[in-house]
This record gives sequence, structure tokens and C-alpha cells, in this order.
Amino acid sequence: MAAAAPLRFSFLDVRFTYDSLRAETDAAIARVMDSGWYIGGPEVTAFEDAFAEYCGARHCVGTGNGLDALVLLLRAAGIGPGDEVIVPAHTFIATWLAVSQAGATPVPVDVDPATMNLDPATVEAAITPATRAVIAVHLYGTPVPCADLRALCARRGLRLFEDAAQAQGAAIDGRRAGAMGDGAGFSFYPGKNLGAFGDAGCVVTNDADLAEAVRMIGNYGARVKYDHEIAGVNSRLDPVQAAVLGVKLRHLDAWTERRRQIADIYMKTLAGVPSLRLPALPEGAAPVWHLFVVRHPRRDALAAALADRGVPTALHYPIANHHSGAYRADFEGRSFPVAEDICATCLSLPIGPHLDLAAAQEIAEIVAETADRQT
Repeated sequence: MAAAAPLRFSFLDVRFTYDSLRAETDAAIARVMDSGWYIGGPEVTAFEDAFAEYCGARHCVGTGNGLDALVLLLRAAGIGPGDEVIVPAHTFIATWLAVSQAGATPVPVDVDPATMNLDPATVEAAITPATRAVIAVHLYGTPVPCADLRALCARRGLRLFEDAAQAQGAAIDGRRAGAMGDGAGFSFYPGKNLGAFGDAGCVVTNDADLAEAVRMIGNYGARVKYDHEIAGVNSRLDPVQAAVLGVKLRHLDAWTERRRQIADIYMKTLAGVPSLRLPALPEGAAPVWHLFVVRHPRRDALAAALADRGVPTALHYPIANHHSGAYRADFEGRSFPVAEDICATCLSLPIGPHLDLAAAQEIAEIVAETADRQT
């Protein structure tokens, strides 16, 4: 059996941001260590204020991770057992898990086959008397058009939340992720566009009461020490991670611009390849390209052929949530054909600020030369 060809490019390089910002990052970490504030404190407050402003929102509350952010957001809104929350059928499973962990029931709707995101046109048909909220997921860094969703939710008395885990800085019609609905959950997992050096997340909202409730629930259910109003949890943003994120936030727009340049290269070079389906963008969208996901009828063969030529790829996400062990029994006999097709055909190409434009052009040309040979 022949040895696999060495990869010539990196799909992801989480160390890139540290190597390029080493002096600033080390100084920020040292500042935390010298301060003696190892839970909460000024570094957390400074980042929360800066990220809320970046999103165009009034409040940001740090959490332990992105999943916790969504769970706390739902709990803060009073959503729990007996309630339903509409979610896209195609998303990372954390969106569904957050609903389940809040005690509510996820109600999936199939997605737009072009954008691979929540289709606002399908949401209203899924609303029942038990529906309390809709979660719009800005998957892959492409924002969901939320204007119609906001109007629908306002008309039906529902909350509109954003899962913005992959969408720091994404915007549509000039409004950034985090300021499109009643509240948003963000992840700062290291591989995200704005990533920490460990788990971290936050909730962003314009609702002061919602922000206060999120902070209280994530602090053992207490606003005042030892006065535990409810059975809360421990989910707080670590000050070391907050300091690191504060450094990186100042560079996020430049990194996003690099992602957009790479995506533009891919779109132009791959536009004429018949076997590939490229991502589509809603009108007025300014995506941040957390991932660049194409679709191919023989995805696995294409991935193997690209690896043979030194190009790494990844799968986001190959198993539909309703087919996973976590939810299979709940959705036995149900089908979400668009989501299932995406899972069977999706392939993520390398993208990120670690990749220079010459490398992106070479990758695009290799993909263009290779894709149609696999059909």
C-alpha cells in the first residue's frame, strides 16, 4: 500500500494567531497573572464591553463556551420543559443540544439548498402553540436574513435567537451578528475566526434583563454572593481567555478580509466547474467565511484525490443531527432531504488568515482540475 502524499497546505493553523501576535498576547496574559484577578475582573469586563460594541449591541456576558451561551440564553428567556424551539435541520449539533439541555424540544426545519442555512420561508409552518423561540444559525459564517424572521417572531410572540458561533463580524444589511435578534450565543473555540486558547463563549444582547439573567444563571444562580436565587451553573469567561480575545479582537477585521479574499479566489476559479456546487449568499450579506463549503456528488473520492495532491479538506458535518445517536429515536421515520443531501456531499476547503493568496489560488486550481475527474 502506497504511503499517503504529504500535505502541502494546512487546513487550519490555530497557532498562527499566537505566532503572529506573540508579544501582545504574552503581555496580556502576564497582565492577568500580575493582577491577581483569576475569576472575573477588569479583563473580562473590558472584553465584554469591546465585543458588545463590535457587534453593535448593548450587552455582552462571557460564558465558559459556546454551548453554555445558548443554554443560558434559553434559560434566561424562561424556555424549558414543555416548550418548543425551531432550529435548522443542518447545523452543528450544539444548536440542538442547547435546546435539549434547557429542557425544551428542538423542532428542526429543512434548510435553504442554496445557502445551506435556515430558510425563513419554512419557519412559520413549524410553529405550534408550544413554540417559544427560533434559533437562526449563521452557519459557516454566512448570516441568515433575519428581517423577515424578526417580523414573524414579533407577530407570533416568539423570541428570535442567533447561534453566531461561526459568525463573529458577519453582517447582513449592515447589521452584525449578535444584533439581529433578541440575543446571540458566540463560541470562541480556538478554531473560530475569533478564537481563544481554550474553551470560551459569550451571550450578546440588547436586552438588559436578559443579560442580567444570563450572568446570574452562569454564576451559580446568584446576583449577590451566597444568595442563590435559582439552581444555576458555573459558566464564566476566564480572564486569561478574555485578555487573549481582547488582543485578537483588534485584528479580527484584517483576518476577515483575508478570508474574504481567499473566498473570492475560490468563487472565481471554481465557478465553471460543473461537478461542484459553490456556496450561495443571501442578498445584502457580508459573510466572514469561517468555512468554505462546496458540494460534490462523490465527495469522499474528491477528498481522497485532493489529499493525493497535497490539499487537505474536512467534513462539516457528515452526519445529520436527526441520524445521530443523540436524536435518532426522536426522529425515526422523519426526513429532512436538503440537510441529508448536504451531509452526504459537503466538503470544506482550507481557508483562514494562515493561508496566503498564492496558496489559495494554487489550491483552487488543483480543486478545479480534480473535481470533474471524480464524477
